[in-house]
Order: sequence, then C-alpha cells, then structure tokens
Amino acid sequence: MAVEAKICGIRTEKAARAAVEGGAAFVGFIFYPPSPRAVTPEAAAEIAAGLPAGLGKVAVTVDADDAALGAILKAYDFDLLQLHGKESPARVAEVRRRFGRPVMKAIPVAAAEDLGRARDYLPVVDRLLFDAKPPKDMKGALPGGNALSFDWTLLAGRDWPKPWFLSGGLDAGNLAEALRITQAPAVDVSSGVEDKPGQKNPDKIAAFLQALVRL
Repeated sequence: MAVEAKICGIRTEKAARAAVEGGAAFVGFIFYPPSPRAVTPEAAAEIAAGLPAGLGKVAVTVDADDAALGAILKAYDFDLLQLHGKESPARVAEVRRRFGRPVMKAIPVAAAEDLGRARDYLPVVDRLLFDAKPPKDMKGALPGGNALSFDWTLLAGRDWPKPWFLSGGLDAGNLAEALRITQAPAVDVSSGVEDKPGQKNPDKIAAFLQALVRL
C-alpha cells in the first residue's frame, strides 16, 4: 500500500530538507498565530521557494478571512489550502472558487457522529483530513497538533470518494497500527516528529518516513 505523508508545521529549512530527503509528498506551513508552529507568509515563502516542484506545499489556515488568504497566496503560490477551523461547506466552496486552489477540509473526530459532517463537505473539497477533536476541558487546545489521537476503528471499512488524510497523535511507533486499522491513503504528522511544540526534529521526521517505507 503506497501511503503519502505530509509533514506539517514546517518552520525551518532543516526540517523541510528532512521531509524532502525522507520522501514526504507534502509539507504544511501553519498560518495561525496562536500555534507554536505558526510562520509568516514571508518566512514560509522563503522556505517553500527552495523545495522541489513535485513536493506539495500546503497552506494551513484556521477560519482565515479573504484578506489573510490573499496575503498568504501573494507571498507564495501554495498548491493546496488546508482549512482547519469551523469553516462551513459554503465557506469552503467560496474559498475554493475565489482563490482557485484545491482545498482540504479538516474534520475533528471524537465519535462516529463526527464523521457524518464529512459528507457535507464532499461536494466542495478536493481532500479531507480526519484529526482528533480535543476535549472541551483541554487547556490550551489548538484546532490541530495537540498530540491526540482518536478511535481509529471509527474509520475502519469506510470508503471516501475523495482522497483523505489520517491525522492526530501519529508517530513512528504507532503508524503501522493506525494504517492497519484505517487503511488511510495518506497521513499527516506534526507533534509526532517534534521535541516540543514547534520544534521539529529532523531525525524524528526521518524515522517517521522510514517507518512508512517499511510498511
């Protein structure tokens, strides 16, 4: 099973190089100031400009308005917009139409009923991403990158008509089990390749991608 990988929360050239050398299909740049992984459009553009053309560069945003999205895309022509907030299907469709970029919508998952929301987005997205929904009492919770996983069996046996990513609490140690259960065609990792939030470890990036190669 050929599984694509996205290394998310890239902030340095060193981390980006580790993703490229390990065979990642995508890298993600986070444009959400509360996140310790956030970068400015200008900083992301400088890193992205030095990466191979075949590598998917993803702009990760959270309930961003048109002005913010416009500034991000003015700085660099990102391949994919990832909407990781509470964007409605109508807003997703508007973003896709207005900016002419493929769009991936993150779906927070804690229970089976959360997956039902994904169906509403299928007509207006190019990809889906399933991430762990943080508990309501979690202090300092972010929309993603909380080092939390969800019950992977919720995705077992499900067939989605659009490409999709599994995200949330993945690392080199649990990757094989996650894929065995979900049969995900792509995976997204951030906290699982860090020493601390926002600080990517190139060795952990390499280990994660090598674990994927060994499957």
